Amino acid sequence: MIPTEILKHEHQVILLVIGAAEKEAAHIRETGALHAENVEKMVDFFRNFADHCHHAKEENHLFVKMVDRGMPLESGPIAVMLHEHHQGRQHIKGLAEALPAAKLGDAAAIAAVRDNLIGYATLLRQHIDKEDNVLYPMADRMFTDADQKALGDAFDKVEAEEVGEGTHEKFHQIAHDLAKA
Repeated sequence: MIPTEILKHEHQVILLVIGAAEKEAAHIRETGALHAENVEKMVDFFRNFADHCHHAKEENHLFVKMVDRGMPLESGPIAVMLHEHHQGRQHIKGLAEALPAAKLGDAAAIAAVRDNLIGYATLLRQHIDKEDNVLYPMADRMFTDADQKALGDAFDKVEAEEVGEGTHEKFHQIAHDLAKA
């Protein structure tokens, strides 16, 4: 599997949790209450799988290789993707900061949880669509076979050394559990 296919597969896992986040936001909107344990799992998933694992592969390897092959960093698609990664981190930060008070029933904090879930889900759906249908095909056209091999090796190294053995599988299970909740 080429590196962009790995990233697309990870997107499918992320979209499972995005769907759960949208469902949770609708539940909050309808009831004024939240499933705090599920939201905590979402925060953990988004921080550790979507950002620490997936976005790290993009930012530290894929985008770097695209810049090496001539794509600008400060403007164009990569700049947009980096900006959206930052926006996503802000939504997750807001979500995590609101969660303790929301768990105690604070209505403003519950609304902040809902708004950040919706904001993150909306952002990520659009972001993933752009990557899958625009950025990754561009990357695949730019890369040589040697580039693809080097990226695949770098992704393996991220999984082994930065994410940790079994962590990927753990987050896949969390994603599937949240999608069923």
